Amino acid sequence: MTLIQKQIIADMRSNGASYAEIANTLGLSKNTVKSYCQRNAIVQTTIAKNDNCTYCKQCGTKFEVIKGRKAKIFCSDKCRAAWWVAHPEKLNRKATYNFTCAFCGADFTAYGNQTRKFCNHACYVASRFGAKVAL
Repeated sequence: MTLIQKQIIADMRSNGASYAEIANTLGLSKNTVKSYCQRNAIVQTTIAKNDNCTYCKQCGTKFEVIKGRKAKIFCSDKCRAAWWVAHPEKLNRKATYNFTCAFCGADFTAYGNQTRKFCNHACYVASRFGAKVAL
């Protein structure tokens, strides 16, 4: 558990968040959050629940959710981008394709482009304009 996560746990718990809410926000186990709070005597000070508020998954800031819109899990684009940079293993990349370069014959993998023919720009230029590529 990082220092930032510990700070977020303390802030969220003092603002009335439950162990489950904190665990979901930070991606930790509910029991981990509960035992950390009990070991450090962090108590839930305010119990007032507001159904249209949630906590940012990155920074733990409480923000309001607009009713009738898709539920947000980040308070800003900055937090969203920072979380995805910190968790690249969570990306669900299904559009990965394997090819053989039409010019040099090298095997390569491309993401998101089913019709790719060349492994790089130099091979494309060499194929199109008849130049030799240093292999």
